[in-house]
Amino acid sequence: MSTFERYLSLWIALAMVGGIALGTLVPGVVEAIAAAEVASINLVVAVLIWAMVYPMMVGVDFGAVAGIARQPRGLLITLAVNWLIKPFTMAALAVLFFDHVFASFISPEDAAQYTAGLILLGAAPCTAMVFIWSQLTRGDATYTLVQVSVNDLIMVVAFAPIVALLLGVTDIVVPWQTLVLATVLYVALPLLAGLLTRRRLGGPESVARFAARAKPWSVLGLVLTVLILFGLQGEVILERPAVIALIAVPILIQSYGIFALAYGAAYALKVPHRIAAPCALIGTSNFFELAVAVAISLFGLNSGAALATVVGVLVEVPVMLSLVALANRTRPRFAPG
Repeated sequence: MSTFERYLSLWIALAMVGGIALGTLVPGVVEAIAAAEVASINLVVAVLIWAMVYPMMVGVDFGAVAGIARQPRGLLITLAVNWLIKPFTMAALAVLFFDHVFASFISPEDAAQYTAGLILLGAAPCTAMVFIWSQLTRGDATYTLVQVSVNDLIMVVAFAPIVALLLGVTDIVVPWQTLVLATVLYVALPLLAGLLTRRRLGGPESVARFAARAKPWSVLGLVLTVLILFGLQGEVILERPAVIALIAVPILIQSYGIFALAYGAAYALKVPHRIAAPCALIGTSNFFELAVAVAISLFGLNSGAALATVVGVLVEVPVMLSLVALANRTRPRFAPG
């Protein structure tokens, strides 16, 4: 591990502070970046995420996809946690904190909005960033791709009904443009580029050398992504820090709780670490573009629901880095294989 990678948490912390400073001191630059958006997906951030995902896609071995059927436990844990548990625990935590624990600090109207935003986050498992977390934990690139792809297919049919059930509304319009564009940008195009690169490189040794050279650039892309995300939300952070802290509490509990559940299940079922780590991280991370887009379409740009989904974006990277570190430290506890 290079010095740059070893101090990743420090660079992320500096990027968070730098992003807020950028949004405050040079708002014109941030506004220009924010304007580069299609279907609620920021194209600048998309390019950086693409750069992060691409090196891992080079490691995808399509010849090994058939072998995943012989190791179904990791995929089953991911699906059970993401679709049978996570949306409902997020809704329960939101109601607990906003209707009871924090009831004296926020109005009932705001409480309902924040609850709606967290429900949208809980029903949208990660599509793109999980490839980065998988790479940082030495996850199986091929298995991770299959896990994400199956999740995306289920999200197409399950996201709207689950959100409708938990929100008690029936007129949810799923932003298909956001869903399709994100899948193309974050999965299809990097996968195609990785496949072409893998064919050009030849044998596994060449692929391994390429991945080692590309990894620092992937990590740099993560740091720049954090810088931009915090730059885009810097004004909100400075204007409403107390509200953001309140919203972050159930998100933090949910994130660490879901990870513990999935990771513990993988350990108990003797799932290899290269599968167990991404399996737990997929459910912990969120498809924030989809959640933000639906929150804006349902409740408006300046709504509490939209703010709650944005807080999910701000909390996610530091939380995921801490879980990546935990997964790496606990790797020796898992059975080899």
